[in-house]
Amino acid sequence: MKERVQEVINKVRPFLQRDGGDVELVEVDPDGLVKVRLKGACGG
Repeated sequence: MKERVQEVINKVRPFLQRDGGDVELVEVDPDGLVKVRLKGACGG
């Protein structure tokens, strides 16, 4: 599951970076809850 989530993040990452931000995968728990950390311009 974590690998599939990372693949999706990698697809949207260029769009976030183009706007001065980024995203980091923090955790995928056993129930499927995904936690990410937004960075840069997207951090707020």
